[in-house]
Amino acid sequence: MDLSQILSQAQKEVSELKNTQQWEELYRKYLGKKGKLSDALIVLKDLTIEERKKQGQSVNRLKQELLQIFAKAQDQLKDSFESGQRFFDVSSPAVKIPQGHSHPIMQIRQQMEIIFGSLGFSVVEGPEVTSEYYNFDALNIPSDHPARDTMATFWLGQNDQRPEPTLLRTHTSAMQVPYMECHQPPFKIIIPGMVYRYEATDASHDYQFYQLEGLMIDRDISIANFKGVIDVVFQRIFNRQVRTRLRPGFFPFTEPSFEIDLSCVKCQGKGCTLCKQTGWLEIMGAGMVHPNVLRSAKLDHSGWQGFAFGMGLGRIAMIKWGIDDIRLFFSGDLRFLKQF
Repeated sequence: MDLSQILSQAQKEVSELKNTQQWEELYRKYLGKKGKLSDALIVLKDLTIEERKKQGQSVNRLKQELLQIFAKAQDQLKDSFESGQRFFDVSSPAVKIPQGHSHPIMQIRQQMEIIFGSLGFSVVEGPEVTSEYYNFDALNIPSDHPARDTMATFWLGQNDQRPEPTLLRTHTSAMQVPYMECHQPPFKIIIPGMVYRYEATDASHDYQFYQLEGLMIDRDISIANFKGVIDVVFQRIFNRQVRTRLRPGFFPFTEPSFEIDLSCVKCQGKGCTLCKQTGWLEIMGAGMVHPNVLRSAKLDHSGWQGFAFGMGLGRIAMIKWGIDDIRLFFSGDLRFLKQF
């Protein structure tokens, strides 16, 4: 077998390589298990010891030369690829990179902020850890109220930095008095954020959920002003004509207090399984700010008055999109979240 001929043929074929696939095929042809170099090694067994020694050295030199030739060719192909000399079809579709999107609760929050903003309301943020005073006392909630019980509230206790008992806020109403202490009316604000309640979870209750608080303080504010605001808000958030009604209710921080019902967005008030055949959906609580709350903020309750309201954003999302289990929002199940 003429080894010099194998080398010259390999050099010629390597010089004509165009891509890595051809390189791999040619490498197997010469240096593979069944390549030409292996054939040269097989014939050694038929030679004498002296001839085998001489021929073996020649085969080893050929192997080293072939390895160098192929290594150099591989580097050249790599440089050609990195310099952009490889053919590229600019008309071929690009690989689409998957992107995330807003959580359904965040979508409702953003829509609410836009709607209330168009009505002159400002968005206010508040801490999720607050004091017992701002969460209960300043809001006229009695000391024996069940909400203060350890089985209803996440208490965090006291320490040197926080001598007063602290807790995870049970409602965004905890931001009412702190805001009024630092801002002089008139004002209109909404306070969106997470709240926490120590209770069992089920399809309609969770120990953490998003709430949106609203507060408007001015002179000559009445319930009619409040109803005018929420009618506009609900018509825009549900993209349809809806009706609201007020029922008497009780909240320690408002007087009078009322529950707000919304005409069923599924059956338009005719009666269905969603509204339990009543034609109405309970949507939120509200009322006129209690004078004691204004006193806590050191405002003259004889000159200023207003309304406050609170709604669960999860509740709004469930009604808007027909979701029957609030726990889905925090399940982390992408099959659910990608629908919105």
